[in-house]
Amino acid sequence: MGQVSDSYHRIWQAVREIPRGRVATYGQIAEAAGLPRQARQAGYALHALPQDSDVPWHRVVNAQGKLSFPPRSKAYREQRSRLEAEGVVFISGRINLQRYGRAATLDEMLWGPGD
Repeated sequence: MGQVSDSYHRIWQAVREIPRGRVATYGQIAEAAGLPRQARQAGYALHALPQDSDVPWHRVVNAQGKLSFPPRSKAYREQRSRLEAEGVVFISGRINLQRYGRAATLDEMLWGPGD
């Protein structure tokens, strides 16, 4: 792979900081990377991840709490499976961003998401 921009590295680092069992939106990731209003760039950066990357790309969802892949695609099934394995619950194809958003309370950081 060729040169990767500094902004992509910042985006990847922001994604690495999403705790297990939590999600963030593309816009939140862009903001955390110092790229406000650049949600699409966050998506492009995740698309450009090397295959052997340790970046937890599956923890990034759209602003409606939905996965951005087509629902019957392999990528959709992979992302949903990874999130469900971390305890994230889908209701009618959506994730409750209030409950599973990346901002966790101290109790949740210590003991995990509550029921």
